[in-house]
Amino acid sequence: MMRKTLISIIFLAACTLHTTTYAKDYASKVNTLIGTDYTGNTYPGAQVPFGMVQLSPDNGLPGWDRIAGYFYPDSTIAGFSHTHLLGTGAGDLYDISFMPVTLPYNEAEEPLGIHSRFSHKDETAHAGYYQVRLTDYDINVELTATPRCGVQRYTFPNDGKERMVILDLNKAMNWDATVDSKISVVDSFTIEGYRYSDGWARNQRVWFRTRFSQPIKSVEIDSKALKNNRDGVGCIARFKFASEGFDKLVVTTALSPTSLAGAQKNLQAEAVSDDFDAVRRQAESLWNKELGRIEIEGGSQSQETVFYTSLYHAMSAPTLLCDVDGSYLGADRQLHKANGWFNYETCSLWDTYRAAHPLYDILMPTRASDMVNSLIAFSKENGRLPIWNMWSSETDMMIGYHTASVIAEAILKGVPNINKEEALAECVKTANLDDYRGIGLYKKLGYVPYDVKEPTLGDDWSLSRTLEYAYDDACIAALAKSMNKTDLYKEFSKRAQNYRNVYCKGNTFMQPRHSDGSFQPAYSPDEYTSHICESNGWHYMWSVQHDIKGLEKLVGKKRFAEKLDSFFTYTPAANAELPLFSTGMIGQYAHGNEPSHHAAYIFNKIGQPHKTQKYVRQILTELYNDTPAGLCGNEDCGQMSAWYVFSALGFYPLNPVSCEYEIGSPLFRNATIHLENGNTFKVEAEGYSPEKYLVREVLLNGKRLRSTNISHEDILKGGTLTFVMQ
Repeated sequence: MMRKTLISIIFLAACTLHTTTYAKDYASKVNTLIGTDYTGNTYPGAQVPFGMVQLSPDNGLPGWDRIAGYFYPDSTIAGFSHTHLLGTGAGDLYDISFMPVTLPYNEAEEPLGIHSRFSHKDETAHAGYYQVRLTDYDINVELTATPRCGVQRYTFPNDGKERMVILDLNKAMNWDATVDSKISVVDSFTIEGYRYSDGWARNQRVWFRTRFSQPIKSVEIDSKALKNNRDGVGCIARFKFASEGFDKLVVTTALSPTSLAGAQKNLQAEAVSDDFDAVRRQAESLWNKELGRIEIEGGSQSQETVFYTSLYHAMSAPTLLCDVDGSYLGADRQLHKANGWFNYETCSLWDTYRAAHPLYDILMPTRASDMVNSLIAFSKENGRLPIWNMWSSETDMMIGYHTASVIAEAILKGVPNINKEEALAECVKTANLDDYRGIGLYKKLGYVPYDVKEPTLGDDWSLSRTLEYAYDDACIAALAKSMNKTDLYKEFSKRAQNYRNVYCKGNTFMQPRHSDGSFQPAYSPDEYTSHICESNGWHYMWSVQHDIKGLEKLVGKKRFAEKLDSFFTYTPAANAELPLFSTGMIGQYAHGNEPSHHAAYIFNKIGQPHKTQKYVRQILTELYNDTPAGLCGNEDCGQMSAWYVFSALGFYPLNPVSCEYEIGSPLFRNATIHLENGNTFKVEAEGYSPEKYLVREVLLNGKRLRSTNISHEDILKGGTLTFVMQ
């Protein structure tokens, strides 16, 4: 059966908010400014869950701190653009940037250009809504969104000054650069156009249609020559509006990944009127529905803010990439139509396979199904599984083929409407691309050597590649086993043991290996080298999620326990030069980067759950807070926050494809998960107090757990998980 149209779904979602389950205002509990300072790289603007539009202010300056367009310590705003990346460390998008002004306006040298000062005292930010006053023009700007539309409301001062809105399609920051653009006036209320750009997402194309609530008085459109494309232009339009008779101007912009016609259809389907408040209520209602899937009690107000902001961040990506009729531009640059599902991209898979996608499998398996089908479709169009895709482009960022983990986990957990045969075929195809990123060498030698350079390798990262490939092979093996594909199961189970080939018995660490079989000389696990991806040997020691017991046996039980202890207690030297991604440090453990994320839960596997409980609670309470600097590392499309959501509930997917969750220590007195199948799964902390983190015993539906984990099936059945605190 075809799924209902999106507009029907939006209406249905809004109606269901009157039930007792979602009666609370969860949207207001979210502080979207968390992560906009320090290393979080988040944006504070407005979007709906997993929406195509991320309408947010841009400070107007480039740089690492402004990767998401906005950096809390800044004091300027130079536009409100419709696309942003959530904490990725990659500076791209910032498409379709509007800026309201009164004349005369402030203009600085590029890259800042036309801008205004602002104050955080005049700023509001929560789920589905953002507001700021532009100090220099006394213009109040409000932002909200639908899945495919950004809606702005400008309240101008009644001071007689000329009012202007500037649309700058030539404006680009960081990695992003315009290669062509166009702005056309459709009528006195409507404009349309496109912006093509190159950056991290190569050959990105965004079409738009904008409706103003007041008639355009006059318009000037400049077309600037581009250095990077002689045949393209960078368009800048200046729209003047009447200086009296009204004070509010609503600007509604629909995006499309396919065409001007697609943008027009999206506008007609999702924003038929200029009622800003109605769209805002709808956006907040959509967030209330999604955030209300988990209810928490107990904990401080600050912890509640962090929890719901974390859940919000975890539901900000992947992002929708199809028109209301299902049309989208594929990775093959051909038009496709998603029939019965929605297409999603912006998949930071090296990060999000760890906790974000496991969270979707629990909370929203129907949407998780769409995400998996999107990954499979992209693989067919591109010739291999996506590594890090967005806007029909493969960025080729990071390593592994972790789509295999997302696909296998979803199928093994019973996520519906996935073609298993197609899914397995795409995974196996990618895993056997001998001329891609050292896979042929990996298959031949049992590891990726550090001395052989291939055009597709890019960065070396040979040790990390070996370990990540072995994990992905384990995922394919698990999927093949579930489908009774015995030969494939045997083949990939054997490949999954390749992690053993880079273990050096001499120093009891994973160590880069030469193609002649020798280990890299003068190796130090403390050092950050080109052979290890954004980490050091301490971090990647534990990247064997699929076979922790096998790793323990390989190292030796006593030595393994000692090394795991040292990982959290061996502090880098005071003068050590740590890279920017090694943040949130506890000993060598770096919570600010993903390879460490499962490590605290490994203590469960060696009979020391009290240490899991200790370190998890330390991370929850010391490395997250409700300030703009409240994230200790890049958000990475929701992974940093998904870790928090799981861990605050009291369990975590150490090995996602195992379909099990390791027990930790709950942060709240009570939590209730409202499952899509109608069941509820409750987590209770008996004897709760904020200071207690040690767990005496755990009961599942009144029966004492004999292991340190629960299954995905346990959760889906509904019931109660009781932690008896001590």
